Amino acid sequence: MRAVIQRVRRAAVRVEDAVVGEITDPGLFVLVGVGHDDGPAEVEFIARKIADLRLLDGEQSVTDARAPVLVVSQFTLLADTRKGRRPSWNAAAPGDVAEPVVAQVVSALRARGLTVATGQFGAHMDIDLVADGPVTIVVDTESP
Repeated sequence: MRAVIQRVRRAAVRVEDAVVGEITDPGLFVLVGVGHDDGPAEVEFIARKIADLRLLDGEQSVTDARAPVLVVSQFTLLADTRKGRRPSWNAAAPGDVAEPVVAQVVSALRARGLTVATGQFGAHMDIDLVADGPVTIVVDTESP
């Protein structure tokens, strides 16, 4: 599993011009990509990192600051671009596998008391955000 975490002042996700997920206070915008073998251990690892990394002002985590999180599923994070000009999506889990895993990440964050908004799985989304910093962190369950 891979997550790209951005510190934001605000962020919103629209599908067909309707807002489906939004945070209006400073917090984190998180893209999550799910691989074929990702399960409970990877869900817990990613949720813990999102909740506890001290990325906000004053070296606070979203847990410390009670800041919101907007989570969007994005299979393209698992693209293999080593060969040619066309990315391979083979490492990404299919939608019927990935959707419940992303939902588990969201549930794990909410279980920690966080306010979590989401995008719409499988939809073409327009994403508006105001990056803060910018601060962008990549967390991968397969990295050291």
